[in-house]
Amino acid sequence: QVHLVESGGGLVQPGGSLRLSCAASGRTLTSGAMGWFRQVPVKEKEREFVSLINWSSGTISYGDSVKGRFRISRDNAKNTGYLQMDSLKPEDTGVYYCAVGSTVAGDPTLYQFWGQGTQVTVSS
Repeated sequence: QVHLVESGGGLVQPGGSLRLSCAASGRTLTSGAMGWFRQVPVKEKEREFVSLINWSSGTISYGDSVKGRFRISRDNAKNTGYLQMDSLKPEDTGVYYCAVGSTVAGDPTLYQFWGQGTQVTVSS
């Protein structure tokens, strides 16, 4: 079992930045992927792929809507992943979830463990 806790969400003005953290406990992450997904108000039934990192190789992937603005990283020693979000837009508003899975993919159904989510609101 892997327990994930996200933090770092909040209210930010357009153009601002936030850094989300995802701390994993229960076992040390050594393989698979940590992904970030979001649920936005207009698509509440979908978990949109934001980014993922291959925990062993460090290979990274981003969703088209966040490329060039978001940056994913990991700290193996802390068993923690991060999502640096810059140049935030109102359409980035939503609940952000981190997830861990054995398959490196952007499909949320392939992730076995999920955090509780953290709210990100981009508004002036």
